[in-house]
Amino acid sequence: MTPSDHASDRQDRQDRAAPAAARQPPEVLAAAPWSTPRGARVTAVRTFLCAPQGCPYVIVRVETDQQGLTGLGCASDPQRTLAVRSVVDDYLGPMLVGRDPADIEDIHRLLLNSGYWRGGSIAHNALAGIDVALWDIKGKTAGLPVYQLLGGRARVAADAYTHVSGREAGEIAEQVLAAAARGYRHVRVQVAVPGTDTYGTAPRDAAEAAVRRARSGRWDPLGYLRHVPPVLREIRERVGPGVELLHDAHERLTPSQARELVRQVEDARLFFLEDALAPEDASHFGRLREAGSVPLAVGELYDDVQQYMPLLEARAIDFARIRVPTLGGLTPTRKLVAACELFGARTAPHGPGDVSPVGMAANLALDISSPAFGVQEAAAFKEATLEVFPGAPVPRGGALYPSEAPGLGVEFDERAAAAHPVPAPLEHDRWALLRAADGSAMRP
Repeated sequence: MTPSDHASDRQDRQDRAAPAAARQPPEVLAAAPWSTPRGARVTAVRTFLCAPQGCPYVIVRVETDQQGLTGLGCASDPQRTLAVRSVVDDYLGPMLVGRDPADIEDIHRLLLNSGYWRGGSIAHNALAGIDVALWDIKGKTAGLPVYQLLGGRARVAADAYTHVSGREAGEIAEQVLAAAARGYRHVRVQVAVPGTDTYGTAPRDAAEAAVRRARSGRWDPLGYLRHVPPVLREIRERVGPGVELLHDAHERLTPSQARELVRQVEDARLFFLEDALAPEDASHFGRLREAGSVPLAVGELYDDVQQYMPLLEARAIDFARIRVPTLGGLTPTRKLVAACELFGARTAPHGPGDVSPVGMAANLALDISSPAFGVQEAAAFKEATLEVFPGAPVPRGGALYPSEAPGLGVEFDERAAAAHPVPAPLEHDRWALLRAADGSAMRP
């Protein structure tokens, strides 16, 4: 790299560190064609990258000219963190400066259309960061929690599910019963298959952990189909009917293999089977429904609410696994949740550790306010994450209770976040570089 290249790189980093207002022409780029009472105006949109949970977070903060009035949003896409930040910093953020943050619908539609080739997970995650921050501001301006803006309470708390894994039915059943003793009525169970890379299971020892880090393990769907269904059935026998069991196939099966799995796990009486099919195979859900009565859940990979509509209209799924950041924020997702209610489906929002506490608070606002809610995936946030995000939603007795603070109820400690930098690009992608026994690339 030449000295001039180094200078250009330094200038680029300095430009990115500056708020959007500092890189913004004086006119309001996205001014509304109507007048509004003189209230708050957006002065800057800032992004923050941090990884207190281990996975990269993109946090968006929308700032206004009213002292202390800011909003937080989650734009986290762990595999494309820098690209999402660029969309916010260089394209969407500057369009907000000077706007009334109350015009959420107009701003969302304008920013959505501004790319012309609209859509996709990167654009929608960036848009979601801004959109959720505007809802946070609206709640703070009204002096109400966001769930009140969405219609108010439909329940006291949101039932949550936790995760357990193991190789044998006995060890997994013990973990399920321990989770039930802590108050969880829903537990996701993942079964490690000997000799194959299995999603959602903890490594048994350092040697197995090293294989996973190197991505040298291989996926064997036939081994999975031989091993997992009998273990799930035995777990059900051991824990009895008093706890709901969930399982995630993680889109690794062909349509015919998924039908076989549904047939084999009938007696396990699952609360739902997640991602039995990849998004590319969604047209097969009708035939999957015919294979058995196991409730079906899908959606965490969907980046457009329209992807759910054929499945809802056909009554082909039971649970929509919505991911608020990837769908573009609360503005489109609340409409999808209403559609779920109309078509008799329930929601099961995506909430692992790579959804930040800000994103979880957005999930919870929908959970508490919607009659269509089913169950909420709940991450076990680390102490470092709780330090960076005061007010983060934390399960109590197997459920998540909403904050009564105005807005989302989550804060962001910028100084604490700086102690947890994000890993280098591609580091977090390694877990997804899955291959089959013959060396071919597989869905993760």
